[in-house]
Amino acid sequence: MNKSQSLDDPRTDPFDVAQDAAVLLAGETGVARHDFALVLGSGWGGAAELIGETIAELPSWEVPGFAEPAVAGHVGTIRSIRMPENGKHVLVLGARAHLYEGRGVRHVAHGVRTAAKAGASVIVLTNGCGGLDVLRGPGTPVLISDHLNLTGASPLEGAAFVDLTDLYSPRLRAIAHQVDPALTEGVYAQFRGPQYETPAEVRMAGRLGADLVGMSTALEAIAARHAGLEVLGISLVTNLAAGIGTRPLAHEDVLEAGVSAGPRISRLLAQIVRQF
Repeated sequence: MNKSQSLDDPRTDPFDVAQDAAVLLAGETGVARHDFALVLGSGWGGAAELIGETIAELPSWEVPGFAEPAVAGHVGTIRSIRMPENGKHVLVLGARAHLYEGRGVRHVAHGVRTAAKAGASVIVLTNGCGGLDVLRGPGTPVLISDHLNLTGASPLEGAAFVDLTDLYSPRLRAIAHQVDPALTEGVYAQFRGPQYETPAEVRMAGRLGADLVGMSTALEAIAARHAGLEVLGISLVTNLAAGIGTRPLAHEDVLEAGVSAGPRISRLLAQIVRQF
């Protein structure tokens, strides 16, 4: 059976697949329990090198429920890292599934559910996004204070009534502010994608309260809260959103902005994680 297909069977409990993934990761890494987890979006990949020593690294498609990355610039590996300061272990998920890939919300939520089954109590969700504020241009990291789920989907199934008040942990945001008092906060709006938002959609999101727009994170955050994880969200503004800036939107520009800001934001993220 293809390991990435079992999530597609409606008779399968997605948490069972996450458990299978966690068991395999424990066996392959030799780490019985990971304390924290990171999902590294566009521009954030360099943080893994700065957090600690890589104990093991696996191709994502060798782990139940995961697949190869579908987008250029996204990493297709899962790492186990040991932090030198305290000996704690971090599970770094470079393999992120997006709703626009068409594989369904179970795949989108699988990474955070695997992190919870692997023992993590905290997860950091990062992304590259479009910004609605010209004063926070490309290269600016922004803490996510709340989100708007504009995908029309939920990662939860059945009567899973989950309180999303303070979904993005005030405690973890306070830690981030201690590391860098200049960090600002904003509301992130997730659209389904893969097309970029139109200027009218960006204006709508702004009127609803959004400061940032993108195609990930909100669904993962919902699933993470449901799985019992404490969530920190950080966006990297890679471009001004449609109608805000003057340049046409292009994925190459997103990648370029991520490369340019990568060393600086990676150091920031590593410093934050060390304070957990």
